Amino acid sequence: MINVNKKEIIYVLVVIAFIIILSAIQTGFEKQIYFNSEGVRAKVISADNSTIHSIGLVNQGEQRCLIEIETGSHKGSRVEAVNLFTGKYEFDKVFKKDDKAWVLLEFDDKNNIAFANMVDHYRINKEIVLAGLFAAAIIIFSGFTGVRTLLSFAFAMLSIWKILIPCMLNGYNPLIVGLIVGNILTITTLLLVAGFTRKAYAAIISSMLCSFLTALMAVFFTGYFKIDGTVMQWSESLLYSGFMSLNLTAIFQAGIYLACSGAVLDLAIDISSALEEIALSNPEVSKASLIKSGLNIGKSVVGSQTTTLLLAYMGSYISVMMVYMAQGTPMLNILNSKSISAEIVHTFVGCLGLVLVSPLTSLICGLIYENGKEAVDKNLHV
Repeated sequence: MINVNKKEIIYVLVVIAFIIILSAIQTGFEKQIYFNSEGVRAKVISADNSTIHSIGLVNQGEQRCLIEIETGSHKGSRVEAVNLFTGKYEFDKVFKKDDKAWVLLEFDDKNNIAFANMVDHYRINKEIVLAGLFAAAIIIFSGFTGVRTLLSFAFAMLSIWKILIPCMLNGYNPLIVGLIVGNILTITTLLLVAGFTRKAYAAIISSMLCSFLTALMAVFFTGYFKIDGTVMQWSESLLYSGFMSLNLTAIFQAGIYLACSGAVLDLAIDISSALEEIALSNPEVSKASLIKSGLNIGKSVVGSQTTTLLLAYMGSYISVMMVYMAQGTPMLNILNSKSISAEIVHTFVGCLGLVLVSPLTSLICGLIYENGKEAVDKNLHV
């Protein structure tokens, strides 16, 4: 047990080192979009709404605000800032007195403020509070396991931001990059959560096998449904930003796999852990009985997991469904539309991946967990 603890502590330190390295490295896309400008936090002292023109449900015109700059080179200064309306609820915002705003300041040749643009409400401090509550809650209820979970969370976010997205933007095959990063995250997460045990190894092997099968199904069904990557939100903006050579369809396919990879590894470790308990409680259990138990456990868990995946996908797409229904669009038209068909592919390919991971994990655990109390102990802690 001492060796296990040492091994896990060393592994945690290695993960922390990688998190620090990922935090420090540059993506290659850090560039100054606006010259002679600076983004700052500001407090709204007063707001003038007299030039706002409401036409139906949308606002046009502009809102003028007196702001006090709280950060940056002009901290403490008060200037008038402009909040321009585009006529779209998705992008427009209205400020009121005492609001915190993120403001873009533009300077003249003498470094004086020439123009102040109200970009959006300032939310960074609120995001930090929410993240802090999550971290505190998981540490309080899970202890050191919670700390490892947070490390896994941080490593996943940084891997996506610092490795996955830059590699895709640089033209590397999105599906291959997605599989590599996804499987690295799977291995890292399961070893952090379950340690260097046979149940972690079984979950890793089944998750990786399932990831390749899910990726293959994503490629097949996107072609079968004749769906391309332009169905993704902001995809056209990405092309117009100077990345015309990107394979949007491959990015969409990689997204299908990545979206379900977390649920896949979750189900794999659930089944693997359950079979570990069976093997420990009944050391004389046969391989066939252990596999059968895994399949029976999987039947119950897969049902709830696939429903969870369905609700997660549909929850993010509920507004589109509401628009179709509000317009009285026939059901067949809805199901045949490109956007809904893409979500159907996304949902059911992910669910198929979940269905496959259950028998795979059960079979692998049946092969790994041997008979006999001594052999079980040896296999569970390597």
